Amino acid sequence: MITLHYFPSNASFAPHIVLEELQVPFRLSLVERDVGAHKSPEYLKLNPNGLIPVMVDGDGMVMYETAAILMHLADAHPDAKLAPAPGTAARAQFYKWLIWLTNTLQPTTIAYYYPERWVDEGNADGVAQVKKHAELRVGPLLDQLEAQLASHGAPGTSWLLGADYTVTDAMAFMLCRWTRNFARPARSLPHINGFLQRMQARPAVQRAIATEKLPQPVV
Repeated sequence: MITLHYFPSNASFAPHIVLEELQVPFRLSLVERDVGAHKSPEYLKLNPNGLIPVMVDGDGMVMYETAAILMHLADAHPDAKLAPAPGTAARAQFYKWLIWLTNTLQPTTIAYYYPERWVDEGNADGVAQVKKHAELRVGPLLDQLEAQLASHGAPGTSWLLGADYTVTDAMAFMLCRWTRNFARPARSLPHINGFLQRMQARPAVQRAIATEKLPQPVV
């Protein structure tokens, strides 16, 4: 059975959604990050970076990095069609957007939540500057996401890559949720808002939200 080591609303949320979509047997293992469990010797054996999530499959294979977990789940369950066929133009776009989400939008958003990682200890002014500039830099990235969704039709009528739902949608939903307290959150853009509402209507997303006990409004 698959085990997903998670913490509510962390980067484990997207793999959690996808596991719910697949409806394969899996269990959740809560990482008590508020008491430093993600830095414990036991957890560091799974992920030496001390980050969440980690996924361990039934054969003991250990996976970390959210995007890698999502790609593996899509490829391991091809009948679910959560990724385009390899070698196609659609697959190339899938790679582009998933890597953009994990390599461009995600780290910029993370800088907002963990600004102290980029300044000297005790540098309150530096923390405030990093937080401010991270939020400002997320704005144009949300515009890019908005334009991608708009290219497929009216608000709320398509997924990130077009007509087909993929694991990129779970990733995008998670990252958009992280902007919910920004001055200009993702939900303020019409096509993204339609996408977010469509995502929340999916039973798998509803199950993941309920299990993680995420507060309302979710986005």
